[in-house]
Amino acid sequence: MADSYYATGKRKTAIARVWLRPGTGNIKLNRTTNVEDYFGGGDNFRQIVERPLVLTDTLGKYDVIATVRGGGKSAQADALRHGISRALLVVDPENRPNLKRAGLLTRDPRTKERKKYGLRSARARFQFSKR
Repeated sequence: MADSYYATGKRKTAIARVWLRPGTGNIKLNRTTNVEDYFGGGDNFRQIVERPLVLTDTLGKYDVIATVRGGGKSAQADALRHGISRALLVVDPENRPNLKRAGLLTRDPRTKERKKYGLRSARARFQFSKR
């Protein structure tokens, strides 16, 4: 059994570098905080992040150490979930069918469309005046 398992998760402009290590189920973000302190209250970010671990029955078996950058809270949580899912594939390739069925291995490719020359934003135009 390896010492740790690494994978990268992405969504929009958020990137999560994830290491799984055998442990008790702690999730540590950016070297210091846990999920609640990092993301704050409100949405169920803990459930989003732990979903791949719950699906593969590895919730209390691995500690998650992650570095998260870019994007907003929601994109970072989804990037972290994607990274954990990909790291679980490195741990055991037999986890693939469950994770694939739940849609956790698909990278969400939606990013902001670039602003075009001569337009107000990506698609919005300036108001047309005939006279």
